[in-house]
Parts: sequence; structure tokens; C-alpha cells
Amino acid sequence: MGVRLIAVDMDGTFLSDTGNYDRERFKKQYTKMKESGIRFVVASGNQYYQLHSFFPEFADELTYVAENGAYIISEGKELFAAEIPRKETEAIIDKIAGMPAVNMVVCGKKSAYVKMETSDEFFRYANRYYHKLLRTSDIKNVDDQIFKFALNCPVEIVKEVQEELNSLIGHILIPTASGHGDIDLILPGINKAHGLKILQEKWGISETEILAFGDSGNDLEMLAHVYYSYAMENGNEMVKKTARYIAPSNNDNGVLDIIDEYI
Repeated sequence: MGVRLIAVDMDGTFLSDTGNYDRERFKKQYTKMKESGIRFVVASGNQYYQLHSFFPEFADELTYVAENGAYIISEGKELFAAEIPRKETEAIIDKIAGMPAVNMVVCGKKSAYVKMETSDEFFRYANRYYHKLLRTSDIKNVDDQIFKFALNCPVEIVKEVQEELNSLIGHILIPTASGHGDIDLILPGINKAHGLKILQEKWGISETEILAFGDSGNDLEMLAHVYYSYAMENGNEMVKKTARYIAPSNNDNGVLDIIDEYI
């Protein structure tokens, strides 16, 4: 049975460390995918609007499992959007406020938000992944549907922060590390694998017809779910233990090399 869906993480996987990819080579691959009826899915912890910007020539033809599965858009149409209840959103913001080493982005459908007093340095950092990003003086009451929190802290304390978050709010949201000091807080059961299952049901695709790539903790469920699972050579050890196969590094066009083998 052949591959009918290819799902790729972006940072550290499809993108090089400089944040780009071989656009001409992928364009040729994408043309072949379309001819063969293979769906291409961008599966990332990043914002939909940011992911959309990477594929200007065919952005509205693609499917995006964005925000670690909390927001799914296919061919310009919304298929799924998670929602954290307002009361729980407020409680989580209060808990994170007591963690001075942690920066916070509140992720909504219309935009992402940071506090008014957020440093310019962190705002610029977050803006790389959240192209729609606003400062607000009342972050608890933004007029939006909130489906995820994105946190950042020094890399050396990620494990410590993750354990503290599990203790404080683990009964509400799941802390998931995505590399580079980033930690996403997502609703239980909402992840990239959940996003793929929604697409599988819509398109009639089995796990044995999916090729997926990832490099960090937020890719684990997706890689465990599909048959043709590839950890990047630059990925962490847990990801490599979870995936069936290893792809060359993100800086060596690893995803594109493997896609060539399958198509």
C-alpha cells in the first residue's frame, strides 16, 4: 500500500536552522504529489498564519495541523479548533505569572497575545513563530477563542519548569516541550496525532499510508501513530526511539531526500 499523506514538522525538521528550505526542489516534489493524489500536511506547534507564509505559491492548497493540533485548516477551510474555557485560561495566566523565568504567549484563533510589559526581545522572538501577535493590557480578557499557551524559558531549566507546570496545571493542560526552551500547554488529547486522525477520517487514509517527520517532544504522538515515521538525525533521543526510521539532518535536506525515495 502506498503513501497517501505526508506530514512534516517545520522547525528542526522541514526547515534548516536558517529557517528556510529548498523551494525549487520542493515545488517539483509537490507537483508530483498532486499528480499522485498525495496530501501534504504541515504539522507544527507554530501559528497557522506563520506556517501559511512559507508556501506562497500554493499556501491555500495545503493542510495545516497548527498549534500542535489545536487548529486545523485544510484548503483554506477550518476543520477543527480547540477551546480552553475562559475560567481555566484566567487560572493558568495567574499560575504562570508566578514563574518569573517564563515568558508567555496566549494563542487564539484571530491572533496571539502577550502582556503589554513584555520585553521587545521576547516580542521579536515570538513574532518569528506568531506572525499575528499583539500586546494587550488585559491578557485575561482578549476577545478571541483561546486554544493553546506557548511558553519560553532558558533551555537549561526546561525540565524543571515542565515538572512545575505538571504539578500546577497538569490536570488542565499538558506541558509539551518543542525544543529551544519552548513549552506548549495544550488540552489533553490535542496533539499532532489527533489532528492526523481528523484528516484520516475525512479522507479515508490509514496509518499505514502516512509518512511523517519530526525532531522533538511535540512530534512523539504523531510518530508513534503512523507507520512510516522518521526522526531527524538532529532530533532528540526520545524521538529517535519512537520513530521507525532516521532521516538525514534538517540542514542536509533530510525530509526532501526521503520524500524523493517515496514519490
